[in-house]
Amino acid sequence: MPTAMTITGRSSSITNAFVSAIIPVIFPTEAEVMEALAVLGMSPTDVRCAYCGDASSEWDHLRPLVVNQKPTGFISEIANLVPSCGKCNQSKGKKPWREWMRSSAPRSPRVRGILDLEVRMERLEAYVRWRQPKQLDFQSLVGDELWAEYWNDWRELLNRMKESQALAEKLKILIAQRA
Repeated sequence: MPTAMTITGRSSSITNAFVSAIIPVIFPTEAEVMEALAVLGMSPTDVRCAYCGDASSEWDHLRPLVVNQKPTGFISEIANLVPSCGKCNQSKGKKPWREWMRSSAPRSPRVRGILDLEVRMERLEAYVRWRQPKQLDFQSLVGDELWAEYWNDWRELLNRMKESQALAEKLKILIAQRA
């Protein structure tokens, strides 16, 4: 049977959207991409997941943008992005990459039996040393008042989602009774 969908079950998606909406994206130059791939031991003609070695389908934030419903201050820039496959990116989520790679999380490189795990971790360590990512204090950059207003909107939206969920439960009961 399918799992019942809830409105409030999407609160982390809303939080991520609120953070992602304010995160600057700094597009790398071709030279920066080439340098990043070289540090990771990759060819630009065969870009692989930095975590497992499968074909890369996306770029993953090595350091998360959101932790405990708050922005970390990291942004989308080459120093905080590595090529990734969808399996690894989804499995890693917001977890610290070192811990996740060795963890028993579903689809982690260890669980998937990636043979060159230590080599991949050494390359990622070199990548971390290669360039320090920007970590900004967003609140100090925009001011306390505007920052508070933004996060008040977020709280109001989550509260409205809770109210809508309560109404949805009533509707579900009525619909089930009349079906």
